[in-house]
Amino acid sequence: MPELPEAETIARDLDPRLAGGRVTDITVHHHDVLATDPATFGRQLIGRTFAGAGRRGKNVVLPLEDGGRLVVNLGMTGRLVLSDAPRAGELRHVAVRFTLEDGRSLLYDDTRRFGLLEVFEADAWRERDAELGIEPLGDLFTAGALHAMTRRTRVPIRNFLLDQYRVAGVGNIYALEALFRAGVRPTRRSHTVTRAEAARLRDALQDVLRRAIGNRGTTFSDYRDGSGERGGFEPLLQVYGREGTPCAACGTQIRRRVLSNRSVFYCPACQR
Repeated sequence: MPELPEAETIARDLDPRLAGGRVTDITVHHHDVLATDPATFGRQLIGRTFAGAGRRGKNVVLPLEDGGRLVVNLGMTGRLVLSDAPRAGELRHVAVRFTLEDGRSLLYDDTRRFGLLEVFEADAWRERDAELGIEPLGDLFTAGALHAMTRRTRVPIRNFLLDQYRVAGVGNIYALEALFRAGVRPTRRSHTVTRAEAARLRDALQDVLRRAIGNRGTTFSDYRDGSGERGGFEPLLQVYGREGTPCAACGTQIRRRVLSNRSVFYCPACQR
């Protein structure tokens, strides 16, 4: 599932190329990715102009020049690609096509169609934005803030990091990679994390997210960046999907277990 680095990569790719693009038509091939019906969705966007592209949490946020937002949650297999990108012709599951005044199209492609496209006017977006958690790459995400938040819950620390109303943008891949780098086992109860561990975890999370962005995200199968290219971070993963392989730090075999119906990967020696 695309997480913060993948959404950030797509937003950075689209931002300079989408700014100024006026929507002249919308073709909906699969309406189940819309938060409303196709006719209403068309009325909400046709005639309006994109001001660029950004991100909030795992969402790609496309601001409109009049203050509204088209918010795209990519779900598990969503992609946003402009039609003039080198690999745009390889898309086979286009759910929504936004025709632009300059002749190009913005394509939303989604194989499994778990994504969601929703239009927010300015006031509604401010309310929605306020509901989401702290941005892990923002200035407010300090070691002290993270430690204070963990005091208030007993859920496993992996689950804490995945809660989008606490920390916005982190998914299973980068949570597990950061916990490994910080030496904290994913099953630890959040309220037991010490100040020193919270500081290490904050630094590790920011480091792994920035490295993933620098490598344009992680592709296992479906994720593609804003040009339709694969991300390059997968070979750099140290625990995720590495069950049975030697830990890069100590040589102990990486283990896998299931926590809340999702796999966790960890080193039993480095993450005691």
